[in-house]
Amino acid sequence: MLKKEIIVNDKMQSNYTYFLTEPEGKNFDNCFQPELSPAEMLSLGVFGGKYMTDCRSEFPDEWFINAKLCSEKHDPALNYFGINASQPLSVWREKGWIYHEDPRGWFQWYCRYYMGRRCVDDERQIKRWRAMSRHIAQLKKHCTRGDFHCRKKQRQALLHWAYDSRMF
Repeated sequence: MLKKEIIVNDKMQSNYTYFLTEPEGKNFDNCFQPELSPAEMLSLGVFGGKYMTDCRSEFPDEWFINAKLCSEKHDPALNYFGINASQPLSVWREKGWIYHEDPRGWFQWYCRYYMGRRCVDDERQIKRWRAMSRHIAQLKKHCTRGDFHCRKKQRQALLHWAYDSRMF
């Protein structure tokens, strides 16, 4: 596969360049098996619809066909479970969770990884994704399967990390 160059110019990055070296949605690390694609996540409602509203040109148009977005503000009603399960970006920065090449955080990293970018931060981000699986165990322990009113915030947070919490 030939490398495809992507040049990013949006509110959070200017003249950032990266290369796609893998086919879209393929050749993931063996330890990384997300249950939802970025397009599925956007259509289900994640991050109150605010995420990705100023950087759509970087990603495939198909991802946005059914996306629930709100460019004005974060609107928890757009989330699948209708609840806010996000922390402000400032918290992520304070905790040191933001990699400088992905200033929007994990979901931006995942979108770029899904498209075929591989980078030095992949291992750390995959470890963070795997750590979220502890929430699945809590859903299974405390909720009846299919009871979407049980632990809604936890379920929404799992959607933000590409786990399909509707399955538990």
